[in-house]
Amino acid sequence: MSHASSAPQQHDRFPYSAIPDRPSLRWPNGARVAVWVIPNIEHFLFDRPSASIVAATAGLVPDVLNYSWRDYGVRVGVWRMMDVMEKHGVKGTAALNSDVCRYYPRIIEGGNALGWEWMGHGTNNSTLINGQSEEEERQLIGTVIDTVRQSTGQRPRGWLSPGLTESHRTLDLLALAGIEYVANWVNDEQPYPMRVKSGSVLSVPYSAEINDYAAFVEKGQSGEMFGRMICDQFDVLYEDGARSGRVMAICLHPFLSGHPHRSKYLARALAHITSRREVWVTTGGEIADWYSKNYRKS
Repeated sequence: MSHASSAPQQHDRFPYSAIPDRPSLRWPNGARVAVWVIPNIEHFLFDRPSASIVAATAGLVPDVLNYSWRDYGVRVGVWRMMDVMEKHGVKGTAALNSDVCRYYPRIIEGGNALGWEWMGHGTNNSTLINGQSEEEERQLIGTVIDTVRQSTGQRPRGWLSPGLTESHRTLDLLALAGIEYVANWVNDEQPYPMRVKSGSVLSVPYSAEINDYAAFVEKGQSGEMFGRMICDQFDVLYEDGARSGRVMAICLHPFLSGHPHRSKYLARALAHITSRREVWVTTGGEIADWYSKNYRKS
C-alpha cells in the first residue's frame, strides 16, 4: 500500500499538446506520411510462460507447444518477413532483444545485409522493465546497448521496452545511456520531446493497434483483416497528412506475421502503401533525425 501511495499520480514527461494547434509538420520531399516498420526480434526463456496460442498448456514447464510456436519466428518467420519487406523496398527498424545476438546471430547477419536499423528491446521478452532496482535497470540498459553494438556494428539509437514497460526512472536512464528516441508511448501521430533529468529523448510514434500481437493474439483477427487495417490506417493518415505530416508505425512479430497465411496480406498492404507518391518509407532513426533537425526547439 505504501508503494502505491508513493508513486506519482501524474507524470511530468511532456505537456499536453493538441495536434491541430501545432505548427505544420513536413517530411522530406513533401511526404504526407512517414512509415516505419518495426519487426520485434525476440528471445524467450524456456522456463516461463509468454505469448501463447493455446492457453491449456501455458502454465506447464516446459510448455513445448507455445514455446516452439514462438520459436518459429526466429527459425522461419523472420526470413519470410525479410523477403516481403525487401520486395517492397522497406527497411526494418528491428526492436532487438540482446539475447538474439547470442542465440541467433544469423538474423543479425541477414538484417545487416538489408540495411536494417537495430533498436534496443531489453535482454529478452521474458524480462519486463519495471521491478528492477535502479542499479539493476541501469546495468540491463547498458548490457543491451553494448551487446547490440558489438553484434550489429551499430550503437542502438532507439529503444522499445519488452511489452512497452517502464519504471518511473527508465526514460532518465535511457537518456543517460545515450538513447535518442523511445517508442513506448503510443499516444501520438507525430514525434515529440520528452522531459528527462539529463540529456534529451524524443518519442517516436509506435502503435498498440497496428500491431500484429494485439490483432492476432488479443483480438483473434485474421491476416486479411489485419492487412485491411494497415491499409485503412494508411489511407486516413495520407489524407490527414496533406495538412500536417503524420507517422505510421507497423508493428510486427515474426512468429505471427511470418506465417504464410498472414504474410501474403502484409505484402499486399506494403504494396498499397508504397504505390503512393507522397509517402516516406523510412526508419526510426531517420524520423528522429528529421524531426530534431527541423522542428525540435533547442
